[in-house]
Amino acid sequence: MFNRMKKLPLAVMAATFLLSGCVTVGSDFKAPANVADAGFRHAAATDTARLPQDWWSVFGDATLADLEARALRDSPTVKAAAQRLLQAEAQLGVTRAGERPQLDVSTGVSNSRTSANTAQGIALGRRSISGNNYSVGTAFSYELDLLGRVRRAVEAADAQALAAQADRDGVMLMLTSQVATTYWQLRGLDAEIAILRGALETRRETEGLVTARFDAGLSNELDTSRARIERANAEADLEEVQRQRNTLEHGLAVLLGASPSTAVLPAAQQSALPQPPAIPVGLPASLLGQRPDLAASVANLKAANAQVGVAEGAFYPSVSLTGNFGFASEKLSDIVKGGSRQFSAGPLALSLPILDGGRNKANLAAAQARYGEALANHQERLLTALREVEDALSDVQQKQQQGKVQSVSREASQRAYLVAHARYERGLSTYLDVTDAQRSALAADRAGVQIDTQRLLAAVSVARALGAGWKPEGALATLAQAH
Repeated sequence: MFNRMKKLPLAVMAATFLLSGCVTVGSDFKAPANVADAGFRHAAATDTARLPQDWWSVFGDATLADLEARALRDSPTVKAAAQRLLQAEAQLGVTRAGERPQLDVSTGVSNSRTSANTAQGIALGRRSISGNNYSVGTAFSYELDLLGRVRRAVEAADAQALAAQADRDGVMLMLTSQVATTYWQLRGLDAEIAILRGALETRRETEGLVTARFDAGLSNELDTSRARIERANAEADLEEVQRQRNTLEHGLAVLLGASPSTAVLPAAQQSALPQPPAIPVGLPASLLGQRPDLAASVANLKAANAQVGVAEGAFYPSVSLTGNFGFASEKLSDIVKGGSRQFSAGPLALSLPILDGGRNKANLAAAQARYGEALANHQERLLTALREVEDALSDVQQKQQQGKVQSVSREASQRAYLVAHARYERGLSTYLDVTDAQRSALAADRAGVQIDTQRLLAAVSVARALGAGWKPEGALATLAQAH
């Protein structure tokens, strides 16, 4: 009977360690189902290729590639996101420490004297006890994770670190899309400036022609005034577009981590913009695996699910094991002698909540509500992502059609100007016809450049909405595939 009682604690401890390895509070995380798994409305379902990681390379512009590299290297926004990721990884290390035994080393020295007039001093014949005490030792503690409460806490911290990694990727995606957007806006304004300079030169020549005709008595003062007005308007338009360009260049400098006073992009001289590249779109399932914000949302959802398990673990017993070993002596020279040795093993302490005023129940309800909130937020982000892709693809289609129609207007307005100018030189029409034709031609040329710019911006929007070339790695990839 005595042997059975002696073996019972060993059996209990063995069962405890067994339970700690196979039972976990809470439910394992399952990624939510997709909202849709069909092709996009405004894209061909057969186009399923992925963008490269440096997605801006599809534009084939070396200047843009250089600006993107500078932004990723020097932008304070990216640096701040990287530091947030380091913080999350450090916090994961702090949480993981709870899974491991803790061992502390301590030393101490003290001097004490007891009172001779206390009950103890009287019992010793009114004597006091005084002297030095030296100690050195180690203390050991370990929480036995019976039901996996600590494992759930580690799981939550790990998911939060994954979310921080996805957030960093999201910051990089947003930054690169902002750089590309600003770059093409600047190039569009450069094209407008080239058109306006050409128009200004034409108006100066026309003003000279009208003035010469007036001096020869072949025209009137009204025509010279109109020519002067058109030339001044062209100069004013040129100054306004230059102002817009200066503002955009300041913004681009900030994106690159440079001072706004730095000239980061010399003006281009040509008025033609490149054709936008074909952006491969894939399917919604592909989108869900590429967008960093959705990957971060799934990781946060996993963290919230693990926190529910942590809250459930508060209802169950917690078991901890402690012990210490060391030396203590009145004299420092005796500190390492065998007689100075002291140690203790235990207690193997079990703590079980009985009455807590409803605290644990409230904490569990709060954790469950946070999970429900995270799930609803994820569903909203998913729908928003799908809408952004549809909007961007729709813009690509509509701007392409608009460009085709507007090119007809450009050709017609240019032809009208040539006819009006020729008729005016032969005296067959008034200068008012030339002025109207000039205005129409200039407006059509500027509208064409603006549409070409918007088509390039629409391609950037599609790339950003699809998550561009971002590819999850490691555990993030596993989450994305599960989703």
